[in-house]
Amino acid sequence: MNLSQTKPHYEILDGLRGIAAIMVLGFHVIEAYYVTNAAGKYDQLLNHAYLAVDFFFVLSGFVIGYAYDDRWGKMSIGNFLKRRIFRLHPMVIFGTVLGIILFYFGAGEVFPLIKDIPLWRVLLYAVLGLLMIPTPPSIDIRGWQEMYTLDAPTWTLAFEYFANLLYALVIRRFSKMALSILVFVAACATIHLTLTQGDVIGGWTVDAHHLHVGFTRLMFPFFAGLLLYRLGKVIHIRQSFLWCSLLLIVVLIVPRVGGPESDWMNGVYEAAVIIVVFPLIVAMGAGGKVKKKSASRLYKLLGDMSYPVYLVNYPLCYVHTAWVAKTKCTLAEGAWVAVGVFVAILLISYAAMRFYDIPLRKWLRKKM
Repeated sequence: MNLSQTKPHYEILDGLRGIAAIMVLGFHVIEAYYVTNAAGKYDQLLNHAYLAVDFFFVLSGFVIGYAYDDRWGKMSIGNFLKRRIFRLHPMVIFGTVLGIILFYFGAGEVFPLIKDIPLWRVLLYAVLGLLMIPTPPSIDIRGWQEMYTLDAPTWTLAFEYFANLLYALVIRRFSKMALSILVFVAACATIHLTLTQGDVIGGWTVDAHHLHVGFTRLMFPFFAGLLLYRLGKVIHIRQSFLWCSLLLIVVLIVPRVGGPESDWMNGVYEAAVIIVVFPLIVAMGAGGKVKKKSASRLYKLLGDMSYPVYLVNYPLCYVHTAWVAKTKCTLAEGAWVAVGVFVAILLISYAAMRFYDIPLRKWLRKKM
């Protein structure tokens, strides 16, 4: 087997990844208008869009199994990890550099530490971020206690790298039965988390609580995706991209279920979405057929842009959030600004994809 050859993509899954990334972008832009609201998690628009992270993990597990399960006879662990770094790290670099450029523009009451932080500390954080070394709250430079404070979504990449390493070292050797047991235990951990916390929000801070949330959010979705691939249980339906997209959008925009006194109801909802709905969407997307070249081009564009959108959006959202906090405007009052930020992030993401991410990854593959 020639490892330099890339297998054909599941085009519909690529498109769904793009839809999920756009939902995350919308959530982060709109979230700026609720960050100072004590009841914000109960009245946000696109309320469950943060679950897109868990959907990404299901997709990642499925794609890892498809891309690498049959290559281990001719591929070393080192070669696998190198390929994953070449795939994931260029945009980590881009997002971190963008975070440096925009860092001081976020100074204000919502990010109280920024104004007193010297440039050398920002650059130190950049080096740590590029090396994927998480930083504890005790040396935070923004005020939100993020482990990667220049580009917060990088925390999910740290867990992604961990899952890739765990797969390469151990899980790839698991039988379907052993993997099924692991997935079942992880599902139980997900249910326990959602029922006790009311949601799966967390994972971006280096402390016991967030690390528990982060690993719980990772383990079931990622390895359920891998198990789904190994079982080969795809679902064939007509217009699969349309139905999968609608289902994904609906579950991500559902308002928070219950209230402060009945958070367990929201926990039941999120557990059902993560454990049942997301694998179902991936199974339907993997079983779909693409008949038109125009659709194929659209799905490819959505898939190619999804990762840049995910890692580009937050440095700009920091600045937008600081502006909202300073002006005290409502979503209705700042709607045009929100739309402008949304469009700007899409344009920057497209440019990053077109002129940086894709060319650099092609060059790295040739070098490898």
